[in-house]
Amino acid sequence: MTSSGTNPEGAAAAGRAGAWDMLLPAASAPARARGRALQAALREAVRAGRLAPGTRLPSSRELAADLGVSRGLVTEAYEQLTAEGYLRSDRGAGTWVGGAARAADPLVRDLAPRSPGARADFLPGTPDLSLFPRAAWSAAQRGVLAELPHHTLGYPDPRGLPRLRGALAELLTRRRGVVADPERVMVVSGVAQATTLLGFVLHARGVRAVGVEDPGSPDHGALYASAGLGVVPLPLDGEGLDGGALRASGVRAVVTTPSHQFPSGIAYSARRRAELLDWARSVDGLVVEDDYDGDFRYDRAPVGALQGLDPEHVAYTGSVSKSLAPGLRLGWLLVPASLAEEVVERKRTMDLGNPVVDQALLARFVERGDYDRQLRRCGRAYRERRDTLVAALAEHLPGTEVSGIAAGLHVIATLPGRYGPPRRFLASAAGAGVAVRPLSDYTRTPAEDDVVRLVLGYAHVSPARIREGIRLLATATRPG
Repeated sequence: MTSSGTNPEGAAAAGRAGAWDMLLPAASAPARARGRALQAALREAVRAGRLAPGTRLPSSRELAADLGVSRGLVTEAYEQLTAEGYLRSDRGAGTWVGGAARAADPLVRDLAPRSPGARADFLPGTPDLSLFPRAAWSAAQRGVLAELPHHTLGYPDPRGLPRLRGALAELLTRRRGVVADPERVMVVSGVAQATTLLGFVLHARGVRAVGVEDPGSPDHGALYASAGLGVVPLPLDGEGLDGGALRASGVRAVVTTPSHQFPSGIAYSARRRAELLDWARSVDGLVVEDDYDGDFRYDRAPVGALQGLDPEHVAYTGSVSKSLAPGLRLGWLLVPASLAEEVVERKRTMDLGNPVVDQALLARFVERGDYDRQLRRCGRAYRERRDTLVAALAEHLPGTEVSGIAAGLHVIATLPGRYGPPRRFLASAAGAGVAVRPLSDYTRTPAEDDVVRLVLGYAHVSPARIREGIRLLATATRPG
């Protein structure tokens, strides 16, 4: 006689019952959040091993009845997790936990890094790619392929698909306050290509150097160098770019991040924004506005783009790299009328335009409100993670000062003097497998003191991983 403790079917049923218990809080979540909560709970049940690979799930009708939710919520959860690889679905045979899903050690699962060999990864610049809306994107793709006329699959307009340029013009006008005529919107392969295009056009006009923020993004210098331009580092203060240094530099083009300066995290003051535009008018110059994360502000509505104040002296660029995924290679560039023809021609000779299907897909995604929903979803997640990071720093590294506005995907953390010098701190962090980057990596004029200043990325790190990662960092770097 076989006891219930050794009956495989009984054990599996008991395990599934435990997993369904785990789903009950999600089923009780507020109606608007119930679908996301159910997906998260089911995903965690697979990750934690409470639903083992090969486990057959109830039908969507059965699980919906057990949990007291609509069948549609369960169906959507199954579809989303199937797209992510947690589940697999065989037509007519039901839904199963995917064979690729494996229960992970809790520490490894909570600290899954981007950096090879790291136990915790706080390197800035990457969004949470697990937030990519696979189900909605897949639905949009099916819709586009069904409705796209054959003739549109020919060589595209180098400026971009008219439908996408129109959708982007409406989106950017509404959300970022830009002046966006669809005829002046160009679809590009992200901010990197926009920067390179402008660099080539400026070089052809005789420009040989561009001003860049210091501290600032190292990518700007490399991208302009590829177009034959040098860069002139320009200092910042608490309000933005130093106007006196800008005028003294002699440059006639400058690249800025005024809505959320990278990496300092400040927003340019109204006075400094006005001074920047006054400079551009006085020298008939160009301000390149890199609005890399302008949609993500957590304490108030985002500050409008600088371009809206003077579209004839500001070239505006952004992308979906922080809101959807950098691998999509989709972005936009709005240029002054005086540069438009040259930039379009340079785009034509560079790549003949972006892929049509991808453009149509993004257009549909924007038109149907999916992009706005994605921004709200990411904003909620990133705000929670920023709050978690600030609290973890206060708990484990007391006295740490977090600076910059409540926005974006990173913070600046200045540690108390007892944690210096920076070289020793960084070596200890690396030895413990905690990946961090100092502010000095982003400036040509590093501070001469022994204060530790870190640029901590948090968007790609779950709250649990943030708390444990900061604890590890504090333990490894505790002053002797």
